[in-house]
Amino acid sequence: MKWPPPFRSLPNPREVWSWGMFDLANQSFTLLINTLLFSVFFKSFLFEGEGYANTMWSLLVSVSMMLVVITGPIVGVWADARARKKLAMLSSAVLCVICTAALALLPPAQHVGVGAALAIAALVYVPANFAFNIGENLLASFLPEVSTRSTIGRVSAIGWTMGYAGALVLLIITALAMLGFGLGETSSWRPLFVFAAVWFAVMALPTAIFLPERAEPVSREAGVNPVVDALRTTRKALRSAWGFKDLRTLLLAFLVYAFGVQTIVFFAGIIVADDFGFTNSKLVVYVLQLTITAGIGAVVAGAVQDRIGHVNTILAYLAVWVLTTVGLTAVAHLRAVSPNPSLFPEWPVWLIGNGVGLGIGGIGTATRACVGLFTPIHRSGEFFALWGFAYKLAGATGPLIFGLVRDVAGNVASLIALACFFVVGAAMLAGVRQERGSRAAEEAERAAGISGTDARATVPTSFVPDHP
Repeated sequence: MKWPPPFRSLPNPREVWSWGMFDLANQSFTLLINTLLFSVFFKSFLFEGEGYANTMWSLLVSVSMMLVVITGPIVGVWADARARKKLAMLSSAVLCVICTAALALLPPAQHVGVGAALAIAALVYVPANFAFNIGENLLASFLPEVSTRSTIGRVSAIGWTMGYAGALVLLIITALAMLGFGLGETSSWRPLFVFAAVWFAVMALPTAIFLPERAEPVSREAGVNPVVDALRTTRKALRSAWGFKDLRTLLLAFLVYAFGVQTIVFFAGIIVADDFGFTNSKLVVYVLQLTITAGIGAVVAGAVQDRIGHVNTILAYLAVWVLTTVGLTAVAHLRAVSPNPSLFPEWPVWLIGNGVGLGIGGIGTATRACVGLFTPIHRSGEFFALWGFAYKLAGATGPLIFGLVRDVAGNVASLIALACFFVVGAAMLAGVRQERGSRAAEEAERAAGISGTDARATVPTSFVPDHP
């Protein structure tokens, strides 16, 4: 088979493609459920008129993400000890697919009461989001296996770009469904949740078929409980990473600016609907525009980060985030004080919102590649576990802060808090030096007996990190 660009120049195009297909597949959950449809459905239909709907939504998000923070290392240790990392990832996909389809069955609070409705929603959504994020952790840990030190930025960007290509198709289908099948009203979105589940199941099939599983399990101390082993490994990873100054600073900065990224993931639909009056098909078209610019952001990051530097790329995208959130805050304030908000012009929202797409498209792939650059190949499991830990902890914290501020202090105050996440994160990242961080990783590899101009190319194909 003759592979198209950008796969053609890679030594393992089928592996990279099958790995990227999981990114494409799970977009149906992160986009249609978390960002666009279910978050708005939750607030505007299931809990319509409830004063603390933002807080309730953020609590479900926070609980599910905290479960990932706690159990993620344990799942990774089990997967390594049994040589079942791929099986664990696909099992998480199955659970997510089942629970995503079940979201279509949730009753509104006005039928069963607020407490019962919230409990039922938690029983379905929390395991769905938990499974999705466990799968994301496991997927990320495959990156050092399907790339080399010289291609890690490009391969990371390929996965991100495939994800946004899938998101683009999903949004087009969703918009057509709303227009062609009368699904414009929020209360009629239940079939779209079933569609999201089917998409995930079908598009993940190439990953199940072609992505290789490691042949040999990782040897573990006999008789050690996986939970104890996970705690030991996490503690070891924290101690080890602390000795890599630039990796340590990068992960701490990432934790802070990921507060903002994760908030956008879970609240973008609510922000656009509440603050700027975009609903139904207009909301989908707006997110479609953001998805196109997100794909552009991922492509640009992949094209430039290996040349201008990963740290510089992250800082550039953080600048975009800061300008965008400040701009949206200003527009939301002007619209709020306008005597007739419905007549306030929409074009600033459409224009400024492109920064959200560019930022979310570029920041993820640039950060993931930078972590890989600063990571010694023999410690990739440990350090990528910390990357996943930071991102999931941000998901458990950022949206909760945002939801509470939004319900207590108002929409404009919540957008100011969002901007602060990116400002502080950028200030912390300014202390990271890419050459020093990469050199520290290479020196650690040489000390471990891994030599060569591209150490990753010398690692056996059966190598798998300790845990995601």
